[in-house]
Amino acid sequence: MAARSRAEGCTRVLTRLQRGLERMYRVATGVEVDDFVIGDDARGELGVARAPREQLLVHQDDDGVDVGLFVDAAVLANLATHDPGARLDDRNLAAFLYAVEGVSHFVYAIVCARAARAVSALELELQAEVDKYVVCLLADGGAPAASPRWRRRLFEDFELEPDLDAEERDRYRAANDGARRYAASLERRYVARRGTVDMLAELRRFYRLPLASKLDHISKAA
Repeated sequence: MAARSRAEGCTRVLTRLQRGLERMYRVATGVEVDDFVIGDDARGELGVARAPREQLLVHQDDDGVDVGLFVDAAVLANLATHDPGARLDDRNLAAFLYAVEGVSHFVYAIVCARAARAVSALELELQAEVDKYVVCLLADGGAPAASPRWRRRLFEDFELEPDLDAEERDRYRAANDGARRYAASLERRYVARRGTVDMLAELRRFYRLPLASKLDHISKAA
């Protein structure tokens, strides 16, 4: 796995998120996300069709897998100024969610690649939506009253990017719906009784399931 380039202005927030996700799920990528962050110029050279504020770029050939993670410079600057580790609020929440999504994609893709397991775009999006809920909930102390607020913020009070095509819209809606139902089940089964340890054990099992099993698990848990 080779880095494309290092983006200027990369903050340690991405590294902290990577280490937090790896600890939570008890996985190890063996790489540092900062070494895979690319900037506007490098992404432009790849000729991608869309240029969102967060994007994981993966290329696989006979020589291996190349990975690049783009996170908008304004997002990184925001997080450097308003460190979410000190306080997560309206000043930095949108930027933080972009960062969590990007790092979630990165970690999950690397873990699957090391296990020689194929991963779909829907699976990446579903896991990222789950990760955003869990990370925000735990950052907020994991209190039962916080969970409904985060579920509304993440899975109801959102808008899709206007430049998505029909297939992408369907994929994001499916990921959002799956994560919304799974988060509600986590709230009911674990958060409401402050069962954080048991919830983390559940999340680690879920993380290791392939997409079809994840969707089946959500259907049964909901």
